[in-house]
Amino acid sequence: MSARSRQADGPHTALAARLRDMTRLRRPVWVFDIDRAQVCWGNPACLELWQASTLDDLMSRDMGADMTETVANRLRQYQADFSRDEQCQFTEVWTLYPNGVPCTMDVVFSGIRLDDGRMAMFCEADAREAYDADALRSAEALLHTSVMITLFTANGLPLYRNPAARSSVESADETLGEHFANSATLQRLEQASEDEINLIAPVHSKRGQCWHDITARRCLDAVTGEHAWLISEVDVSRLKATEERAQFLAEHDTLTNLPNRNHVSTAFQHRIDRHLAAGESGALVFIDLDHFKDINDTLGHDAGDLLLIEVASRLKSVIRECDTVARLGGDEFLLMISPLSTRITVLEIVNRIRRVTAKPMELQERDIAVTPSIGISLFPENGRNINDLLRHADLAMYHAKDTGRNDFAFFSQHLSDAVESRISLEAELTVALGDEQFVTHFQPRVDVQTNAITGAEALVRWQHPTKGMVSPATFIPACESSGLIAQLGKVVFRDSVRAQRDWAAKGHVLRVSVNLSPLQFSEDSLVEELVDIVREEDGNIDGIELEITESVLLGHDESTIDKLNALVALGFRVAIDDFGTGYSNLAYLNRYPLRCLKIDRSFIQSLDSARPIVELIVSMAKLFELDVVAEGVETQAQLEALRAYNCQEYQGFLFEKAIDFDAFTALLSRHEVKRCA
Repeated sequence: MSARSRQADGPHTALAARLRDMTRLRRPVWVFDIDRAQVCWGNPACLELWQASTLDDLMSRDMGADMTETVANRLRQYQADFSRDEQCQFTEVWTLYPNGVPCTMDVVFSGIRLDDGRMAMFCEADAREAYDADALRSAEALLHTSVMITLFTANGLPLYRNPAARSSVESADETLGEHFANSATLQRLEQASEDEINLIAPVHSKRGQCWHDITARRCLDAVTGEHAWLISEVDVSRLKATEERAQFLAEHDTLTNLPNRNHVSTAFQHRIDRHLAAGESGALVFIDLDHFKDINDTLGHDAGDLLLIEVASRLKSVIRECDTVARLGGDEFLLMISPLSTRITVLEIVNRIRRVTAKPMELQERDIAVTPSIGISLFPENGRNINDLLRHADLAMYHAKDTGRNDFAFFSQHLSDAVESRISLEAELTVALGDEQFVTHFQPRVDVQTNAITGAEALVRWQHPTKGMVSPATFIPACESSGLIAQLGKVVFRDSVRAQRDWAAKGHVLRVSVNLSPLQFSEDSLVEELVDIVREEDGNIDGIELEITESVLLGHDESTIDKLNALVALGFRVAIDDFGTGYSNLAYLNRYPLRCLKIDRSFIQSLDSARPIVELIVSMAKLFELDVVAEGVETQAQLEALRAYNCQEYQGFLFEKAIDFDAFTALLSRHEVKRCA
């Protein structure tokens, strides 16, 4: 048979015979073998469209060679839909590229069975006189974008899905209600008063349940003019999983995987509120292991960590399913026993705790036994607030220690003597502020790679007239509870400005970091007061870094952002102190004007178990272009590990403890100083 006759009549197949009447159609028609990405039949108008000299020429072309993955996916979607319903059709604007030349057509696609039974695609093309350029580009964008776009009727029936949307669902007929994994999502859309709604919600997909960032807009269908929903979606499942993991790390202890203090302060309060609203009671059980420090000192921190892990496991084994055990830090654990009908339940659990913790455990081929000191507070009898209840349980625990350890005690009125002692301490602190008994010491911040001094952190000490130098651990909590911390913070800030100024005058230009307590940060006049102090002392704002804790950022309120932006605009740097022990939400690292993260010393002291967290913090800081400082570095091994992680700075006893101004000045003259940028 000649090429001319084959061009006119097509190949001698049953398929060609079925299509013989279409040979004389003026519009291009052809059959496309989706599996092989080849044309397997076409009429003369089709040859002209595809710029083919003969049908053999057209049929020999490998259409898949230059086909994008998006187009291939779209064709497979068509094939699946045709196999399910051979009567369905699709009409779309397609830009074809015969011999590399773009040619835009309105194409009607329908299914057709090949002689071997496979599903192919029958294509009918119709060219308009002109196509709007923006419309063409819009059609191409809809075809190739990874954003899932779907048009639904007002009742949720699908009208159109772009390839990305079609590939994400099991069925092209899936309704809007069927798409959402939670019926509340559809209710929220239907009840919304605004025309455009944005939300993140779980949806059904071919991969199972996913999380999508969804924008839903009320519109009119361009074909019928009836009300419709235009839904665009982006898969954020990985981001959601990352946030959930970060949230888990923020609320759980990295060593034992128990809830941590941050979880206690929020979730426990919610539980207390629910129980009280229901007329129920409960108990907080504060557990401190006796002489735990001796185990760390004799067997090492690794053995101590193993003991804590075992104790955590044993505590979980003796509580009820409705109760919760948390690790507050160090060797301190907290149980919430709720609901509670009688004290007998508490006593039964406490006795079980004493039995299981006293049972010897093998550490480094030695049998080690520990005993607990336990304090108990009851709600609502001893309070309705988690902080009050925790403090009362803590007081009861210390009473148990005072009576010989390995004991328990309920909080009672006679323990208020401890509160009186605190009040007495607060009175002494007020006098100390007036008599200028507080002195500011400075601990060097050091470059991890070069060991050059890069800055200093200001740390307050109490020079008591009779007790000598008092540790901050003794008076800082009392200052915070009494509200004196803000006044004390200003004293330290003024000393820091003076120190930075005087060192700069001697040629040592370095940055001094000053802690701001949450109470101090919350003051409306904070910005003005800090600026006034710098001006009064003829200081340099650029040389001062303000350290805040993660708790300051918990509220995510606009006033916090405004205050931080105001401080940064004036020239202060802002750092997060004790990073990783609080909220640790990745979002705020990008939302707030931060410049530095200080890794909490607890991670450095347990570097083996906390290694993934430290590496994550350093990597995260690099991602957000933040400086990283490791606190509490005490050994050369810890420093070498930080070098391997590419941590930038450190501070700790390995280099120098906190020292007074004169001693620090002398230190600067003996060591290399790296000028602050």
